[in-house]
Amino acid sequence: MYLYNSATHKKEEFIPNHPDIVKMYTCGPTVYHFAHIGNLRSYIMEDVLEKYLRYVGYNVKRVMNITDVGHLTSDADEGEDKMLKGAKREHKSVMEIARFYTEAFFSDCQKLNIKRPDVVEPATNCIDEYIKIISKLLDTGYAYAAGGNIYFDSSKLEKYYIFNDHNEEDLAVGVREGVEEDTNKRNKNDFVLWFTKSKFEDQALKWDSPWGVGYPGWHIECSGISMKHLGEDLDIHCGGIDNAFPHHTNEIAQSESYLGHKWCNYWMHVLHLNTNSGKMSKSKGEFLTVSLLEEKGYDPLCYRLFCLQSHYRKSLVFSWENLDNAAGTFQKLIAKIAALKPSDEPIDEAAEAALRERFNKALGNDLNTSLAVTALYDVLKYKTNDATKLAMLSEFDQVLSLDLLKKAEEARKKAAAATTTGGAYSIVSESGEQDAAVEQLLQARYDAKKAKNFAEADRIRAELSAQGVELTDFPGGVKWKRV
Repeated sequence: MYLYNSATHKKEEFIPNHPDIVKMYTCGPTVYHFAHIGNLRSYIMEDVLEKYLRYVGYNVKRVMNITDVGHLTSDADEGEDKMLKGAKREHKSVMEIARFYTEAFFSDCQKLNIKRPDVVEPATNCIDEYIKIISKLLDTGYAYAAGGNIYFDSSKLEKYYIFNDHNEEDLAVGVREGVEEDTNKRNKNDFVLWFTKSKFEDQALKWDSPWGVGYPGWHIECSGISMKHLGEDLDIHCGGIDNAFPHHTNEIAQSESYLGHKWCNYWMHVLHLNTNSGKMSKSKGEFLTVSLLEEKGYDPLCYRLFCLQSHYRKSLVFSWENLDNAAGTFQKLIAKIAALKPSDEPIDEAAEAALRERFNKALGNDLNTSLAVTALYDVLKYKTNDATKLAMLSEFDQVLSLDLLKKAEEARKKAAAATTTGGAYSIVSESGEQDAAVEQLLQARYDAKKAKNFAEADRIRAELSAQGVELTDFPGGVKWKRV
């Protein structure tokens, strides 16, 4: 298995530190608002990585943090605290906000078939771990006190920038435009490990520490949580590309300075989901959530398929038209699987080996989910019995998690129910041709019209037209033919 390592800028064979377990850490959400679908793209791809590691035989322990304190809106060390911002917006306590949006996040994950990590740790649970790390960094000269805060001293490092080729002079003082310089810093790349003095005098969550009452900086959280649950070495660290700098850069700086050795071997970064107007974010007008997709009639798994159709290291452009295309693809795929006939036929072992090789070739090459989806169609086209095809689709769906067989069975039952109701809706092929995929789409079009979802009905008609299928509606049914 080969993964692109953001730290070395090349694909590398994946070799875990320990033969009996893969230690995997993924940056979790800051729970001050609903996750938008751009955030969730990263979690979908991380979920595929974890499931594929398990699929090929690794034992995986995956840890994820929940940021419920200390994450500032600049993603550096300045700006307004996101948790406090959420509490003010909704007139609730910070912990009420954290609980509500943590539950909302995992509800969205469940709808997208994203597995819950083995360990989920809120940042507020690990204050003692942060204090232990910071104390040693102070003792060894990697940190200093200034203006009441504790800062990491980036000048002590031989190399600070890990994920890019920026020189110090190339970066703005505050990382982002409009951020004021922190005059307490000795060097502009220094960052806060612990706040006791800040512009947020109304900061809701504070704890006793050797340096006074305060709260941790954002970056120290992931180091402390990872070491608490995964020890002093880490195989894979994942996150969105916007976490590479400064968050992951600072994690490496403080962790390796504390440990005295290399901390993590492989870094995986998922690129942005963009709209036509740029990167998707909560601060812009296009705040797209899983709930909004559902309100518009989309199965959340259509969005999962939409993400799987693109490589995680490529930016993905979201539009309703693109999602419609993914929904149509998903519907056709389910219809083709529904046309397979479950049976007790013996599994064709030669076909099984050949199909599995194609699937592994795709995901084993830097998690190429687009080719893994293509491998599903390879199964459908392969010259073997339906029992083998269904077995392989079920096996591959352990990783892709699209509920393929479950939805196919639902489609079969729906079609059978329509048949036994006395032909309430007739689907007639003018040539006598049988095509389960076309018939499933026609049934879906009827269901959409019945639900007054005329936009979806029109979309399906256009999709069939693009396939060369002409429709003629009549009372109680539809005729179709190829043109």
